[in-house]
Amino acid sequence: MLAVKSKLLEKIDATPVKTAKKVALAYSGGLDSSLCAVLAKEKYQVEELLPITVDVGQGQDEMDAAIQKARVLGITPIVVGAKEEFANLWLSKAIQANSSYEGYPVSTSMTRQLIASKIASLALKLGCDAIMEGSSGKGNDQYRMHNVFKLFAPQLDVLVPVRDFDLTRGEEEELSRELGIPITEVMQGGDDKTMWCRSLASGAVGLNQPIPENAWLWWKPPAKAKSTPTQVSITFEYGVPVALNNVEQSLPEIVSKLNVIAGSHGIGKIDIFEDGIMGLKSRELYEAPAAAVLLKLHHDLEQFCLTKEELDFKAGVDQKWAYLVYHGAWFSPLKEALDAFIQTTQAQVSGTVTATLFHGTIDLESRESAHSLFFPEIRGLQSRSFNQALCGPAAQIGGLPWEVLAKRMSKVAH
Repeated sequence: MLAVKSKLLEKIDATPVKTAKKVALAYSGGLDSSLCAVLAKEKYQVEELLPITVDVGQGQDEMDAAIQKARVLGITPIVVGAKEEFANLWLSKAIQANSSYEGYPVSTSMTRQLIASKIASLALKLGCDAIMEGSSGKGNDQYRMHNVFKLFAPQLDVLVPVRDFDLTRGEEEELSRELGIPITEVMQGGDDKTMWCRSLASGAVGLNQPIPENAWLWWKPPAKAKSTPTQVSITFEYGVPVALNNVEQSLPEIVSKLNVIAGSHGIGKIDIFEDGIMGLKSRELYEAPAAAVLLKLHHDLEQFCLTKEELDFKAGVDQKWAYLVYHGAWFSPLKEALDAFIQTTQAQVSGTVTATLFHGTIDLESRESAHSLFFPEIRGLQSRSFNQALCGPAAQIGGLPWEVLAKRMSKVAH
């Protein structure tokens, strides 16, 4: 380290930590994991560091930036491709489950667990004695990744430098400057980008902090949104998008294109207070244009095709599904059981939904499905499908419990 040590470096030197010889590092190229790469050898006495970068669809620019920064740090990441797996085995389930945790379209909570599973498996294969990752002790990811590490590699130690040294975000930046680590964040707190949703400065956004316009990647503010509407149609098979505007495409292609299209209409900005895993509130910013469109259209198609009882029960299942995934329980037995129920319902969720995107709105225009339960010739007020007089006795029988309640109210009142 530096010849003349700052108080921050002295604090790190004075803090006891576990040491390890061969370590697999979850490396993304962000501030946290870059700092980990340096501290691994300087403080944890790591003899062999194996940085692992998992591609979950964050985009080629993000991957290139991580590799370029690695060169500056003197490390060479092992790149693991998981984009197709994320889309086909994780993201597809999130859409089928209408996944939303308090308004957040479940995303980072999924990728963290997918990344952790890949790193844990590879760490065992490569003979590592520990895994290192860059979570904060105040955030959610430490729990998500630790759960998965201990499921797939229970015998390995888990090293978390930011938590070990109780570093604030400002201290991380100061330490990075002292150690010659480039800082490339647009906002303090950085961002986490996947094909499904981008998180901005998670846990670091002030209560009334204004957000610079250049912080957004896809979302356009109203003043800069497109001035003419755009119509899009999404075709679903078994609850999964398979075509955009009647052109068959992979799920990553559909999501990528919709992020740009919907974002250009001011769709997809999310600014919410979120209850984290520790039950503490934080202001969270997300942009998820494609998710906003696909989740709304998928939910509408379910309303079109599923029975009243299925919809009622599934709403609770969907809520629990999102809760479990957010809290780091992707691989739990209960979540697997919920997957089975959701998958069964999706056998009927096939069809095409068309919507118009404009000025931040998603207006539904048409629905088509061979699985529809909408039959206006029976329910429509213009039809004579059954004798309405038959419903009189049914309504009278159905109203009996309310008559009983009225009698009790009268009796109690007197």
